[in-house]
Amino acid sequence: MAAMRPEYTIQPKARASLLLIYTGGTIGMKQDPTDMTLKPFNFNQILEEVPELAKFAYRIDSYTFDPIIDSSDIEPASWQELASLIYERYDDYDGFIVLHGTDTMSYSASALSFMLEGLTKPVIFTGSQLPIGVPRTDGKENLISAVEIAAAKDSNGHARVPEVCICFDNMLMRGNRTTKVNADNFRAFRSENLPPLAEAGIYIRYNDSVIRKPADWTRRPALHMNLDTRVSILKIHPGITPGVVENILCGKETRAVIIETYGSGNAPSKKWFLDMIRKAAGMGKILLNVTQCLAGSVNMTIYANGKALEEAGVASGYDSTTESALAKLFYLMGETPDNSMVMKMLDMDLRGEISR
Repeated sequence: MAAMRPEYTIQPKARASLLLIYTGGTIGMKQDPTDMTLKPFNFNQILEEVPELAKFAYRIDSYTFDPIIDSSDIEPASWQELASLIYERYDDYDGFIVLHGTDTMSYSASALSFMLEGLTKPVIFTGSQLPIGVPRTDGKENLISAVEIAAAKDSNGHARVPEVCICFDNMLMRGNRTTKVNADNFRAFRSENLPPLAEAGIYIRYNDSVIRKPADWTRRPALHMNLDTRVSILKIHPGITPGVVENILCGKETRAVIIETYGSGNAPSKKWFLDMIRKAAGMGKILLNVTQCLAGSVNMTIYANGKALEEAGVASGYDSTTESALAKLFYLMGETPDNSMVMKMLDMDLRGEISR
């Protein structure tokens, strides 16, 4: 696993203490004047590029992954490293900001929401579509908003948003409800099935009715490091062939399959397809139905095609994103070898990832 090293500290009069963690991504890149490609630079320069951070009356420490990771190379080991760092330093800070590449940010935020159970402090992911040194960068505003929200407390001295979140383009969203939807626009992420936890305009407006709060503010979170990644994804599409379906559903190394279905959870009603589903269920595979639609929920009781899946042994993912469903399966499968128990837990809302 990559080592972590302290880089830089801003310490005016201490009022809140935050840990800024740079894993990699566009926000920490600069254009090479020779070949015009984006290349990573020393994390100290991010703080130099955002002098507004020094105006906050916060203690802001920073750590950099060594080496930094392109978000396309993020793996479960990266999540374990990140969750372990936050857990180890949990008592030292009021909040944590994770600077991360956008391509897999929703996967990472979803994973950490399950790995860190019972948070009493914010863990806020952010990044940018343009490098922070570019004149029109979105990284500066994203970072400033994330820092301010991570330090925010209510009248009782508790964190305003004690969740794993993504802060992007003036929106604070629950991490396990997000999906990256745009590669070219500053509004890169959407949370279609849950309103934002906060919106940063002239003022930061918090949606307290949506924000999850811990049962006990005095307890440290539980850290779950065991992840079982034997999950495949089957995206239903017109013309899908029996061979493809069988290879994914019944693969020897596959313990669970996320089935990305049409609309409210529909899939082909052809006999061969349903026979494959029944075969996989008979092998003890965990089968989870998640809609391909960005908004809306799986409901296998509406149409005959969806009902056939339910009767064949497929569990509903409700309004879960694929990213969240993947992380939830990794977490649950790491907790128990009992697939029937995993299926039971999939039906529960554990971290605000589904609406029940």
